Amino acid sequence: MLGRVARWVLAPIALALATTGLVATPSSAITGNYVPDNEHEYVGLIAFYDASGEFLHRCSGTLLSPTVFLTAGHCVTADDATGTLAPSARIWFEQDAGADYDPVTGEPASSGYPVTGGVTATQMYSFDYRGLTVPDTHDVGLVVLNEPVQSVYPNINTYADLAVPNTLDGYGSGPSARVTLSGYGLTYDRGHDQFITSYRSRLMANTWIIGTGTGLAKGFSVQLASNPGRDGGGTCFGDSGGPTLLYGTDVQVAVTSFGLNPTCTGTEFNFRVDTNQVQAWMESVLQPQGLWAAVDPTA
Repeated sequence: MLGRVARWVLAPIALALATTGLVATPSSAITGNYVPDNEHEYVGLIAFYDASGEFLHRCSGTLLSPTVFLTAGHCVTADDATGTLAPSARIWFEQDAGADYDPVTGEPASSGYPVTGGVTATQMYSFDYRGLTVPDTHDVGLVVLNEPVQSVYPNINTYADLAVPNTLDGYGSGPSARVTLSGYGLTYDRGHDQFITSYRSRLMANTWIIGTGTGLAKGFSVQLASNPGRDGGGTCFGDSGGPTLLYGTDVQVAVTSFGLNPTCTGTEFNFRVDTNQVQAWMESVLQPQGLWAAVDPTA
C-alpha cells in the first residue's frame, strides 16, 4: 500500500501508520454494522497535497463552522518526525464522493476527487503532533478553508458542535454509553483481505465507550469497542480525523486516531477534543483570525 489514509495501528512490537494511496486502493468506510451516512453533511473527505500538488494522503473530518474543519493531527502533517504540515488540501462533502472514480486509471470521480472540486485550504495546524507517542498523542489538527463551504456546497447548513470541556468524564461506559462514528475509510480489513461495499463514501455506525482513564487512554483518548459481532461498528483506514459523536446528537467529543488491531476490529482509541488543553490550543489558533466565537462550546 502506498501513501497514507487513515488511523494508526498500534502493533505489539512497533508503531506503524496504516497507509493506502490513490492507485488501486480499496476503501470506503466504517466497519461493522454501518449504513450510508446521509445525516452528517458536515463530515468530509479531505485529501492533502505536497508543494507541487501531488497527492499525499487522505482522511476524514468535520466542519465546526463554514470555514473551520477539525481532523486528526497525523492527517495535517506531511512528516510526522518533524511535524511539517501539508501545504494544501481539498475537501469533498458528497456522501458518495468517490462515485465512478477509477482506482486503476486514476480517472477522477464525478465530484472531482482526487484532483479537482471540493473546497480548498492552505492553512493547516497541528496540536504539536510528532508521531504516535501514547498516551498523549496530540493527535488533533485544524484546517481553515480558503472560502466558506457554501461557496461550493450551498446546501450545507449544519455543523458539528464541539463538546464542552470534560463532557466524557460524566458520560459513563458500557453499551449504554453509545457514540456514533462517521468517515470515508476502508470498509473492512481482515488479514490480507480488504472487503469493500462502496468506494470513498461516507458511512456511519454506532458503538460504545469502554473507558477514558486507564491504559492507553489516560484521559487523553476515549477507548471504544469495535466489535461487529455485537451490533457495534468501528473505524478503519481512511476514517482518521472523523468524528466521535454523542449518540443522537451533533456533539463531537473526539477524532478517530488509532487502533490496536490491523484488521480494524477490537479496541480503538479516539483522541478527545473535550479537554481544556485541546480547546485552549484551538482558541489560540482561531481567535486571532476571528474564527473562535463560531465554534466556542462555552459561548
